Amino acid sequence: MSTKGASLKGLLLVALLVSHMLLTKEGVTSLPICPNGSVNCQLSLEELFDRAVKLSHYIHFLSSEIFNEFDERYAQGRGFIAKAVNSCHTASLTTPEDKEQAQQIHNTAQANIVKHDDANDKLQKCNCIEHEDLLNLILGVLRSWNDPLIHLASEVQRIKEAPETILWKAVEIEEQNKRLLEGMEKIVGRVHSGEVENDIYTPWEGLPSLQLADEDSRLFAFYNLLHCLRRDSHKIDNYLKVLKCRLIHDNNC
Repeated sequence: MSTKGASLKGLLLVALLVSHMLLTKEGVTSLPICPNGSVNCQLSLEELFDRAVKLSHYIHFLSSEIFNEFDERYAQGRGFIAKAVNSCHTASLTTPEDKEQAQQIHNTAQANIVKHDDANDKLQKCNCIEHEDLLNLILGVLRSWNDPLIHLASEVQRIKEAPETILWKAVEIEEQNKRLLEGMEKIVGRVHSGEVENDIYTPWEGLPSLQLADEDSRLFAFYNLLHCLRRDSHKIDNYLKVLKCRLIHDNNC
């Protein structure tokens, strides 16, 4: 390799490292929920939630950044936003829109608590039932994004003159979504005894749209996917904060 080529490669690596440092911001890291993917995670429930909340916030930050960058570079003047409303593949999952709605989630099965249970047992059952729907929603949304994020990371490379920052963020979001899902499965395993449900998710059928020959249609498919990713990552971030407040701080936050 020539001296000039090595110099250009070095500059690119420095630029990517600086970009990564800026994106991780204040103490937001991409560390796994449990060290080394440990099966027998020794972290407390509070520590698991702390890491999950930081990771979900990081994912939402990246999702907002990649959407804004794509919007500015490819979507201006195309009228994409009007067509993107309510067309997310996760729309079939009934999800609260914000933290206020999430705080009101209660499973109607609470009414089935046996009257003769002692006070502690009753409280434990009530808490488990109360949080079950919200935990399952988080798992369902995260699983629903596994497939589209894999294809987003690969197909975005085909976009004409796609900047390195967009390519890097797409790969990073895919990796961190997997880590957050693993962490949430550990949290659910701590909160609820028994097996974690794996069948709650919404299939994605949008790959052909990302491969369309018509440029406007293809760019809209990317825009819509990134718009939905930003929306859903914000919801997950809110849900986790609500659950942490309930389960760790007994609603005193």
